[in-house]
Amino acid sequence: MSKQLSVSVPRLESGDRLTRHEFESRYVQTPKDFKAELIEGVVYVASPVRVKNHGRPHAYIMGWLFAYVAATPGVDIADNSTVRLDLDNEPQPDALLRIGPEVGGRSFSTDDDYIEGSPELLVEIAASSAAVDMNTKLNAYRRNGIQEYLVWQTYENRLDWFYLQEGEYVPLQTDAQGIIQSRVFPGLWLAVDALLQGNLAIVLAELQKGLLTLEHQALIGRLGHR
Repeated sequence: MSKQLSVSVPRLESGDRLTRHEFESRYVQTPKDFKAELIEGVVYVASPVRVKNHGRPHAYIMGWLFAYVAATPGVDIADNSTVRLDLDNEPQPDALLRIGPEVGGRSFSTDDDYIEGSPELLVEIAASSAAVDMNTKLNAYRRNGIQEYLVWQTYENRLDWFYLQEGEYVPLQTDAQGIIQSRVFPGLWLAVDALLQGNLAIVLAELQKGLLTLEHQALIGRLGHR
């Protein structure tokens, strides 16, 4: 966000109950490195980011998603970008993948450079915020039709990937090889144990197998790129 310092606007505090307009009015006045979200009308201010429990896992996820996007023209990626979901929810997910509205996606870029609507996949790295990410935020994402939601709980070193089915989130399960395959983004394969162990070579090798599938090629065709 473009931010201008001001002493006339109260600073954001965790627990503040605000409308989205009030939240944005205050947020644009905060320092550049300040991060806060509005979830179900309540403000959550982010804790300082530590390497082991957030910074490194976040980088791993971004690398995995970047490799997918590089091979999938028509799919957009964003890192820590504000999403206007509804009047009570303006999260800043750690990562997201989205399809453009011109080819059936449910989100779009606004004139002031936010994302509005429901991106197809949101990712959260959940350390100290695990309770929020797995409860309040999960329900907000479900209600707004986020089709897939991936949460990496780093203290427990556990990864959950949910798929929206008939209005409820159901967990995607690993196959016999320990791979989870996205239902929304064909070819987006994740070797879960390898990721949790930091074995990025295996993560990328398994993703490459997904990118070679006919399903992934069909997605590229549907998005209008050949």
